[in-house]
Amino acid sequence: MMTASGTELDIRQFRYSRDNLAYLVYGGGSAVAIDGGAVEEILTFVADNNLVLRYVTHTHQHADHTCGTRELAAATGAQPLDFGSISADELLPWEGAADIEVWPAPGHTLDSVVFKIGSVLISGDTLFNGTVGNCFSGDLQSFYHTIQRIMVLDDDTVIYAGHDYVRESIAFARHLEPDNAALDGYLARYDAGWVRSTLGMERTVNPYLRFNEPALVRLMEKRGLAVASEYDRWQGVMHLD
Repeated sequence: MMTASGTELDIRQFRYSRDNLAYLVYGGGSAVAIDGGAVEEILTFVADNNLVLRYVTHTHQHADHTCGTRELAAATGAQPLDFGSISADELLPWEGAADIEVWPAPGHTLDSVVFKIGSVLISGDTLFNGTVGNCFSGDLQSFYHTIQRIMVLDDDTVIYAGHDYVRESIAFARHLEPDNAALDGYLARYDAGWVRSTLGMERTVNPYLRFNEPALVRLMEKRGLAVASEYDRWQGVMHLD
């Protein structure tokens, strides 16, 4: 578990199951749980810090992300919030010092959302540290537009993902770009107790944000994949193995 400050709210990360990551966003005595599968740890933290858990929500409807919702709501009276059907940005009804923005992020699933809190992005299974989620929706074009939107955020945007896949992701990135000198430094900064990166770091190593990079374009061409347009290259990098 680790706390990060620097927005106007604090964010606590909790690990549960093998590699899932849950989040508590809190400030001013109130809190919201996102992908709250670490039920006991969250309840303990809320009690120890005299917080009122007002909302429980999630980045998408997969069971490993919703598994704590009912238990947290029952234990605290928190209101479950489902943003899976939103078609435009919303603000979480929050009375804290900073806004919690909810963006639709179709791609991994059609109901995926991400949460933007100042310079932090809680990205669920849309953008991992070092990779992206599988396109279970089958809608690569929507996924492309979601990634495009994230890519225009500032380099210092902190990425908090839904799983810790860092070691596997960097191994695959090295398979695709063995000469990428940024990979060693990225892996050296990895901390299993506080899993995060910045968008600037992702731009240096994450193949799914680097689909315009010459080395990856050459690899796609070598594999016989279309590269004429940016969307071609996005589809291409999603099919590399």
